[in-house]
Amino acid sequence: MRGTWPDNIEVAVLLPCYNEAATIGNVVRSFREALPDARVYVYDNNSTDSTALTAMLAGATVVRERRQGKGHVVRRMFCDIDADIYIMADGDGTYAPEDAEELIRTLITERADMVVGTRRGVHADAGRQGHAFGNRMFNWLYRFLFGNDFTDILSGYRAFSRRFVKSFPAVSGGFEIETEMSVHATRLKLPVCELELDYGRRPEGSHSKLSTFRDGAKILWMFAMLMKEIRPFAFFGNISAALLALSVGFMVPVLFEFFATGYVSRVPSWILATVLLMMSFLSLTAALILDSLARSRAEHLRIHYMNLPALRPALSEKAATDKQGINAAHSSKADAA
Repeated sequence: MRGTWPDNIEVAVLLPCYNEAATIGNVVRSFREALPDARVYVYDNNSTDSTALTAMLAGATVVRERRQGKGHVVRRMFCDIDADIYIMADGDGTYAPEDAEELIRTLITERADMVVGTRRGVHADAGRQGHAFGNRMFNWLYRFLFGNDFTDILSGYRAFSRRFVKSFPAVSGGFEIETEMSVHATRLKLPVCELELDYGRRPEGSHSKLSTFRDGAKILWMFAMLMKEIRPFAFFGNISAALLALSVGFMVPVLFEFFATGYVSRVPSWILATVLLMMSFLSLTAALILDSLARSRAEHLRIHYMNLPALRPALSEKAATDKQGINAAHSSKADAA
């Protein structure tokens, strides 16, 4: 046994990086010490400093991803790398590699597909007040729109099962990738856990790549797009209700005038109210149709997820062969008796 998991389980550490030369060497060495048998991968996202060289000298396998953005890097990582358990962290040194073993242990003992290392104290001090406010707002918005599965959807320290990684259709390009991961787990009702961990500060000379307003707007847009794709009835139903309210607002004064005088003097208002009413009905129709399609897509994703092996195919075949050998040995003993 290696820690609390079997020796034949392979662990891959994934570190997406952009200009992290000041920290990446120590992060790679610390992960190699904490998980000696794990493979450490650094995906360099067009860094202009010595991030790639420093990571390679520290013992990591370095790959370059030319499309700029963390989402593009994570998508490439999940496509390229085969393992049984994946640990994803940042290369800035804010997450402790020593906590990786606890993430793996929790993933195995809880039979989860994703364990999120929630950041202790991040809402009180995230380096910038704008970041702290954004964390609180996005977590509240997530719980309001999608459910109470997570309390820190923007954490970059996570452990994944193979099933999660190979069933995750990553579409985002930037820092909103963590939001997409959380929604994917909620959508398919996957078993997930959270583990509260310490969150460190960047060392001197290392700077955050997050932009409070630009990346915050991207995350909000991702919320809207995921809401449209996953909960279309709520999305288009609310639009339908808003259009209906506007229609009634324009229609009521015209109707009062008609019933009182028998005439309609505000024809443009009546036409606008009628158009808004038709748009409301169209939006409601779209909500009903797209809700059925969304349910069908979720069922297909769930079936695909369930068809994936819990371990890599080679290990699954080896386990099956070992089981057959054990059964044959038992049969031989029974025959001999």
